[in-house]
Amino acid sequence: MFFNFNSNKMFFYFTLFFSTLISISSNSWLGCWIGLEINLLSFIPLISNSNNLLSSEAALKYFLTQSIASINFLFTIILKLILMKNFEMNLIFSILINSSMLMKMGSAPFHFWFPNIIEGLSWFNCFILMSWQKISPMILLSYYINNNFIMMISTFNVIIGTLGGLNQTSLRKILTFSSINNLGWMLMSLMISNNLWLMYFLFYSFFISIVCYMFNMFNMFFINQLFIINMNFSMKFSLLLIFFSLSGLPPFLGFFPKWIIINFFMNNNLMLICFIFILMSLVMMFIYIRIIYSSIMFNYLKMKWFKFYIKNNQLLTINFFNMISILGMILSTFFFM
Repeated sequence: MFFNFNSNKMFFYFTLFFSTLISISSNSWLGCWIGLEINLLSFIPLISNSNNLLSSEAALKYFLTQSIASINFLFTIILKLILMKNFEMNLIFSILINSSMLMKMGSAPFHFWFPNIIEGLSWFNCFILMSWQKISPMILLSYYINNNFIMMISTFNVIIGTLGGLNQTSLRKILTFSSINNLGWMLMSLMISNNLWLMYFLFYSFFISIVCYMFNMFNMFFINQLFIINMNFSMKFSLLLIFFSLSGLPPFLGFFPKWIIINFFMNNNLMLICFIFILMSLVMMFIYIRIIYSSIMFNYLKMKWFKFYIKNNQLLTINFFNMISILGMILSTFFFM
């Protein structure tokens, strides 16, 4: 099941949700830090599982890395309170706060923990880590953003996210590097405006939720399972459409926020960065298409006893998502232009 309705887990989901709200609605940096800590302590019980060694290892690694980021954040806040009375050190403080927030969300070059941890998580926890866990660090980052630093970091994200995903066979790791790549676009949208960031984040969360839902439905974790599992053609085609949208191919909904960011690059004569972003998006699209193309085109020996029966409501849900993905671009032009 995609979502676990255990009463203990439900309590932690509740605190996870409200800790983000505490963090983003706080008046002081200390309140923001408390919100981030509650968020960390809520997510660890959700990912730890005594029956799975990978989950326990992931929980421990997540705790250690997030603690380092939190210590860095708290140290910067205290240093700011002590030193700001005497002299200004805005550049150093902004870089320190930005770095701790970037480490919290798994951005390059602080992404070392992200692919290792995600390998031990269930698909629903992967979805939370790739979407919900990015909200509070992103919003705290927008309070004290250093434009030049973030522009450099977002370019790193786009390059590392793409190159890291090239030689992966694990679907979770491919989606992790895709998340790092999309984080580069997201940081750039945050620099332009908060509304654009919100739009990009909602679109990205929507697509990643469908991908995680479908992989969870078929219990897939590696590329070779796409050939072996006797999945019908409509499901493979649906996955292809979602991946097209996630990579930002023009007729699909995922292209719309990228289009606005590219427009910003062109207006501000940032041609080199624009070229890097577009080139890396094309390579990312190649990674997605390689997964689906091989599963559709290869004449692989299917295990006939491995039958999957898809319920009608699941099929309707996926078809509805596909319709939004295809028609969303046309509809969104009416609302946002």
